[in-house]
Amino acid sequence: MYSAIARNKRNTVFIIVLFLVIITGLGWLANAVYGNGGYGILILTIVVAGGYALVQYFAAGRQAISMSGGIRVNSVTDHPRLWRIVENLSITTGTPMPEVYIINDPAPNAFATGRDPQHAIVAATTGLLDIMDDAELEGVMAHEIGHVRNYDIRVSMIVFGLVVAVGFISDMFLRMAFFGRNNNSNGNPVVLVFGLVAMIVAPLIASIVQLAVSRQREYLADATGALTTRQPDALASALAKLGEYGRPMRKQNTSMAHLWIADPLKPGVMDKLFATHPPLNERIERLHAMGSKF
Repeated sequence: MYSAIARNKRNTVFIIVLFLVIITGLGWLANAVYGNGGYGILILTIVVAGGYALVQYFAAGRQAISMSGGIRVNSVTDHPRLWRIVENLSITTGTPMPEVYIINDPAPNAFATGRDPQHAIVAATTGLLDIMDDAELEGVMAHEIGHVRNYDIRVSMIVFGLVVAVGFISDMFLRMAFFGRNNNSNGNPVVLVFGLVAMIVAPLIASIVQLAVSRQREYLADATGALTTRQPDALASALAKLGEYGRPMRKQNTSMAHLWIADPLKPGVMDKLFATHPPLNERIERLHAMGSKF
């Protein structure tokens, strides 16, 4: 467990460096295509991207819960079943009690967010609470607290912010290319074409990195949750119900799709390459394999 947390922290640094390289590369290309010999565009790109990532680090958790329409559960009297399960898991794992939210949506789902265990949020939909028995609900929330303990929430949040930054910068430069008055038409056409291609491809590469990171985090959180409850078959049963009763969320937002325990958009129909989650049947098989060893 501790090695996984340490690995996630190292991966966070690696991912930040990777995205900063992509963003700096975009800035350099834009400077070469649209600049007039200076480095103003490159410097502006780095400053804007860094500032945006910093804002996202502190604000993304609140943004996610706001976009989902969550209502905070303030005490055991508000929703005793969910509160007690989260509280017991927090005590068992020695994790600070996260903020708990209920989302009024018949689609069964749950997610965790925040920048670290001291500023974590877990949320569950009313649809999830309706179809899960206590053991299954405990498995789902142990999965979400696993994201918190493994610092997946920090990795996901930073990756999300940087992906958005790459997309925003690429879109801005492409608009400059097609609609800007100063296209530096006297510059090297090879550089112009290469720059435009890079600005189109960069957001795609960034999104693929985000999806790959998200899928690996789901496997790790499944294992962490199963080890916490010592009931991997209960979490496997919960995932099977998510596959059977899953439906698109009422409030859909592709930017936070990777946060949920199951795909909140169109479960089971997205291509594997662009899916935010690994296939449920693969996750269930891994959990059953763990259960056979207990």
